[in-house]
Amino acid sequence: EAEARSAYTAHGVYQTQRIEHGFMEPEAAIAYPAGEGVEVLSQGQGVYDDRAQIARLLALPEPRVRVRLVPNGGAFGGKEDLSVQGHAALMAWLVGAPVKVRLTRDESIRTHPKRHPIWMEYTVGCDAQGRLTFVKARFVGDTGAYASVGMKVLERAAGHATGMYHVPAVDVEALAVYTNNIPCGAMRGFGVNQATFGLESCIDELCEKGGFDRWQFRYDNALDVGGMTATGQVIEGGAGARATLLAVKDAFYAARYAGLACGLKNTGIGNGVADAAVVRITVAAADHIIIDHGWTEMGQGVHTVAVQALCHETGIDPRLVEVRVDTASEQVGGMTTASRATSLVGNAVIDAARKLAADLKKHDLTELVGRSYEGRFVVDWTTKPGADVPEVKTHYSYSYATQLVILDDEGQIEKIIAAHDAGKIFNPTLFEGQVEGALHMGLGYAISEDLPMEDGYLKSTRLRQCGILRAKEMPELEVIGIEVPDPYGPYGAKGVGEIGLVPTAAAVANALYQFDGVRRYSLPMKLPKRKRR
Repeated sequence: EAEARSAYTAHGVYQTQRIEHGFMEPEAAIAYPAGEGVEVLSQGQGVYDDRAQIARLLALPEPRVRVRLVPNGGAFGGKEDLSVQGHAALMAWLVGAPVKVRLTRDESIRTHPKRHPIWMEYTVGCDAQGRLTFVKARFVGDTGAYASVGMKVLERAAGHATGMYHVPAVDVEALAVYTNNIPCGAMRGFGVNQATFGLESCIDELCEKGGFDRWQFRYDNALDVGGMTATGQVIEGGAGARATLLAVKDAFYAARYAGLACGLKNTGIGNGVADAAVVRITVAAADHIIIDHGWTEMGQGVHTVAVQALCHETGIDPRLVEVRVDTASEQVGGMTTASRATSLVGNAVIDAARKLAADLKKHDLTELVGRSYEGRFVVDWTTKPGADVPEVKTHYSYSYATQLVILDDEGQIEKIIAAHDAGKIFNPTLFEGQVEGALHMGLGYAISEDLPMEDGYLKSTRLRQCGILRAKEMPELEVIGIEVPDPYGPYGAKGVGEIGLVPTAAAVANALYQFDGVRRYSLPMKLPKRKRR
């Protein structure tokens, strides 16, 4: 019915590719016998998940397996699945000696899951005034020979099928399909990048068919308080969609060849799964404060967030603070994924720090030595997909972004402007670094990266042949921070780890169309050849 009533419709079939995470540090672990069990130094994305799986491998009770985090050199979802931690622990247990296992780059690329190639069919409609009327989308993801988290990736693509727009009628179906290819699993963006490429391409096509202004169309349809996501969740607050569009408005109209795309990304796993964090703050000495939590530091700054929250609440010098992630503390955390660490750890630290701050009003740190303060933050009220509930609550928080890709007169990418709503920016340097790094990944995804297979085998395991861009190949980047406070975030903060590359490929595709009038339906896209001078 919605399609029949629509004044304009756009349709497209899109295909995205498989790509490699490209983290700098390959998988590595050290394990050694410890008492009646083993101790493991892990760089995985979830030390408590590591512990549970290692204990099962060794047929040991979990208390006899201790896992300590070593902050890693990048992960982007590629270190969620257990890798060498299990091998190191098993060998150390069997031989009774310390064991180190480290993968070569070739072994790493062959071993961990990749980003899903997804086939998409989109049909999008709007009325004569340029208001979106419906979205119909079909997704088929090549999840490879083993499950990993493929079902969840396709679930997330479906849940974000309408992007950061209010759409009154939605028909979405997503399938994760087993094949004989290398497994695909978690990678930064988690299926939302793919969906956004298809949706935003159709949005531009609708604007052309109806004669609508591309910026104004997006602004008019952007989610606001009271708007509804693809899952039927009504946005209660923290809606920064229009603020991100306003931030790039002048640059959009000033550019000759400009591609615009918007993105939405959840914070937290949600979908009926409890998101929870517990922390402990211990006054070990007057000059030594320890924060124990359960989440992986992999360059995104979760340790920094924890320290800043503690120091903001108590006035303690950050140089006195140590952050530890060790299963012996029993500060149980889940997998560091879904852009949720800032929200969960930040809120839990604030809870504990306020208890310490209350004691500091009556005592100095010397008098509090030996005391510990527990904090927690739990979101256990999201709803399962398809649940028969009066009000759908798929996720507790969302981040919003608008990206603008500007081309020069030869069709080369001159500049990318990224406006991102982070709710509250804890650390401007970390925020900019997160988004700039994401733009690097997103641009590679758009124009150069691929990991082709033939008869179930990778054709190459060299990083350069995977198409990963070098730093010198990047255009000028401008990151604009927007702060529309989230109702549930610490001081209003939202996660920005994944959304940084959600709109990038779509913005590039739309910019190229403005340059040469050719619509791109698959990734990666080739830029026009430079003219000889």
